[in-house]
Amino acid sequence: MPPTAEFLADYPIVIELPVLWGDQDAFGHVNNLRYMGWAETARVEYLRRIGLWVPLPPAGIGPILVSVSCDYKRPVTYPDTVRVGARVPRIGNSSLTMEHRIVSLTLGKIVAEVGSTIVALDYGRMKSVPVPEPVLRAIAELEGHGNGRAATHP
Repeated sequence: MPPTAEFLADYPIVIELPVLWGDQDAFGHVNNLRYMGWAETARVEYLRRIGLWVPLPPAGIGPILVSVSCDYKRPVTYPDTVRVGARVPRIGNSSLTMEHRIVSLTLGKIVAEVGSTIVALDYGRMKSVPVPEPVLRAIAELEGHGNGRAATHP
């Protein structure tokens, strides 16, 4: 097991991305927006896996990001590779709370924690809708919960 695997053991989706030279800014480290992009890539993979992703342009019921935040722990520099995990610890009536953890393989440490909230949206009516039951079941399966729900509603 790689030394950083323990940091992502509770994340059912983990992707690996190279840090590119152009990801750095004038301060000599990866620009803060790249962390958000890395989390977005893991988030989209998670949404694809649970059947909530829609073809573009969006139609029917699909996800919409309504909030995102990032707690930066350490700077990342080129060259490096990051692993990004995604999980859903909480499901509301029409929303999913997602957590993303970003780990630097060079540093062997967690470099950022990103949180996001996604709402199930009916794109035809532009209104939120309850998270569909097949999506709830897919989350439960992906997250390893046997009760059909990844987490309880508030």
